[in-house]
Amino acid sequence: MDLPLRAALIAWLAADPDLSVQLNAITEEAPARTSLPSLAIATSASADWSTKTETGYEIRIALELHCRGDTPDAAAALVGAIDARIRALPAQQSGFRIATIRFLRARTQQTDAATRTVLIEFSFRTINGEAL
Repeated sequence: MDLPLRAALIAWLAADPDLSVQLNAITEEAPARTSLPSLAIATSASADWSTKTETGYEIRIALELHCRGDTPDAAAALVGAIDARIRALPAQQSGFRIATIRFLRARTQQTDAATRTVLIEFSFRTINGEAL
């Protein structure tokens, strides 16, 4: 249920010229060998969000940003750019339409002296169908 949205989201993020310059990888799963910073889908889950007449899903996607920085705000500008790009994802996609995009939460963790991991989670409500 969430695979088409995951693919559309990764393609949308990777197509942004600013993000593609700032990030060494924008991938479906965490890259095995990529220098920081990188962005990947950490997890996703979907639940029924159908109406009486249409099939729909609420899909939660968590993205994980791995970056360098030893101050709490080291990734603030990059996280802001990722957030803005996700919110600008076009509603009409191939095979489904996005009804709503909602930021859920973010969590930052310092993993060692100069490396941070930022988890950013969004909820997408989608309706299936090509011409909606």
